Amino acid sequence: MQRKVLAIPLGQPGETGQASISNVPVQLTRLIGREREVKAACALLRRPGMRLLTLTGPGGVGKTRVALQVATELLDDFAEGVYFVSLAHIDDPAFIIPTLARTLGFGAIAGVELTEQLKAYLREKRLLLLLDNFEHLVPAASLLVDLLTSCPELKLLVTSRAPLHLRGEHEFPVPPLALPDLKHLPGATALSQYAATMLFVQRALAVDPDFQATDANAPVIAEICARLDGLPLAIELAAARIKLLSPQSLLARLEHRLHLLTGGAQDLPERQQTLRSTLKWSYDLLNESEQRLFRRLSIFVDGCTLEAAEAISALPGDGELNVLDGVASLLDKSQLQRIESEGDERGDRRLVMLETIREYGLELLATHREMEATQYAHAEYYLSMAEKAEPNLAGAEQGRWFDRLEREYENLRAAMRYLVERAETEMGAREGRHQEAGHQAEMALRLGAALWGFWIVRGHWSEGLRWLERALAADPGVAAPVRAKALNAAGMLAYLQDNHGWAEQLCRESLALFRQIGDKRGIASSLIRLGQVAKARRNYAAARALLEESLALSKEVDDKGSIADALLLLARAAINQGEYSRARSLLEEGLALSREMGDKWGTAMALYHLARAVFSQGDLAEAHKLLEESLAIHRELGYKEGVAYALRLTGQLAFQQSDDTTARPLLEESVAIFRGVGDKGGAAKSLFRLASVVAFQGDNEAARRLFEE
Repeated sequence: MQRKVLAIPLGQPGETGQASISNVPVQLTRLIGREREVKAACALLRRPGMRLLTLTGPGGVGKTRVALQVATELLDDFAEGVYFVSLAHIDDPAFIIPTLARTLGFGAIAGVELTEQLKAYLREKRLLLLLDNFEHLVPAASLLVDLLTSCPELKLLVTSRAPLHLRGEHEFPVPPLALPDLKHLPGATALSQYAATMLFVQRALAVDPDFQATDANAPVIAEICARLDGLPLAIELAAARIKLLSPQSLLARLEHRLHLLTGGAQDLPERQQTLRSTLKWSYDLLNESEQRLFRRLSIFVDGCTLEAAEAISALPGDGELNVLDGVASLLDKSQLQRIESEGDERGDRRLVMLETIREYGLELLATHREMEATQYAHAEYYLSMAEKAEPNLAGAEQGRWFDRLEREYENLRAAMRYLVERAETEMGAREGRHQEAGHQAEMALRLGAALWGFWIVRGHWSEGLRWLERALAADPGVAAPVRAKALNAAGMLAYLQDNHGWAEQLCRESLALFRQIGDKRGIASSLIRLGQVAKARRNYAAARALLEESLALSKEVDDKGSIADALLLLARAAINQGEYSRARSLLEEGLALSREMGDKWGTAMALYHLARAVFSQGDLAEAHKLLEESLAIHRELGYKEGVAYALRLTGQLAFQQSDDTTARPLLEESVAIFRGVGDKGGAAKSLFRLASVVAFQGDNEAARRLFEE
């Protein structure tokens, strides 16, 4: 028997041609910083062919608030109604249709299927339904397709932490609020330019009318908002604490943000009254394997590649875990974000977890007793990456590898911290755990020894030396080849910081170990470092002897990189002794070798010192040409000290030609770079050259200040 379908509900919400009606709740606070999103979403829903728009994003990003504003803006576009339907408390898809019917004024009619009654009513109506919090009902999303197919004038605006994956769906990701650049922190007047800081200030004023944004606390407010990833819910919860805490105190407590960010407005859903509840809601929607993958991925700092995710997600006892499908699902459910890796020739996309979400993941990792195994797998992966990169840091691919290590530096740093701290902890424990400490210390030393070239070029001298010193002290019984290489790397870093006594001690210990195991390449490398120290102390006879011994050994084992290094250092010693022709010959040989290997860093250094030699011989045109090429390569590699050296000599060259207008800005930039990296010796020499130019220009007072400095 065919069921009878009624087209008239028990209480019509409105009639065509009348003023549109709506149950969309009026918001008590102004929506901040969402003008672009609201305008774009409205424009999409006004398109004739747009039937289903899904606002997606992580918990706390403000999807509901944006959707409510969009619905309010569209009231005049839907004369037959704009209706808000909250689905957050529905835990059974069977209740979706009854909830829609109740919102639209339907009552149950015996003998009439409610779904058919609803479709019959909506069939000719131009109406917008805002379905809020659909993420836990996604398996029942086909109901929406049925409605849209039967009702050609109906449009749906949905909020969900995951897309619905329906035909005709247009996904609209709601991003976090705009944040200021922490490298260029704003003053109080500039806070209003950024939605996140403006929201914080307005919500702080709501709980403390005496609160003021000042130039003193503006950078702190900016950092608070950045630490909270620009998530509106987190920012509002943090601002509510201003009644008790100053911005400085609030920032200090954000290390444990999930404990701090509680006490939201009582009229909010329970899950939005604390940040942890919001994050738990999203986590509970994941299946078991997705939850496990989510926990694993929280170990990464500042994101990772898919390759890295796969490497740390298959631990013993885990069972089968499809990382590719799992990552795709976590992206869908707004637990991960995907960003392009700037400058990555391979086109890899990074998977990034907002720090607020990541903190929750780390808590779960500890709760499930998976932290130690995951940290170890993470450290193993990044040690493997660093050791793969090391031989490429002196070849044709060095630029790409420097950039790759730079992108992964927070993860490399986290791996080093874990290994060093674990080794220190185990060494301080009972005797039976010393073997494990030795293993962790050895991994840390291998990582540091692989990264030393990167640390040098990218200016991480002090940090690199600190890590190596701690790892060397954690277990002095590490295998000789590993310890010798790490000592040599530490010696080079100490030398760069003008700690020549400590550098010599480290390199002598390294040399002794390399001689003990008969490693000629290692011996040559340690001799080079000791030769550098002797040259820095102006002991040129000792420097030449050490460097010539190193050169002979390097040629014996055909180590082209060490040959080029030794030639460069012998040439530098010759320049310092006024032997410019000899220096030029050595540098030309080393330059040819570096070009042959594709070693851009070695090429740039050889070009710079060759420019010094020819400049001293009076060939200014050739010196300028060499410096231009050297400077371009140093900028390309991101070697700041190399840039500063080349700028200083270029400025000196311009001044030699009486071009003080060109010389001054070059020298000023050189000073700024040396100051920025903490190289006082380099800064002093550039200041001296700059003072000479300023004095030549007649500004004696400024020149005096520069000379004094």
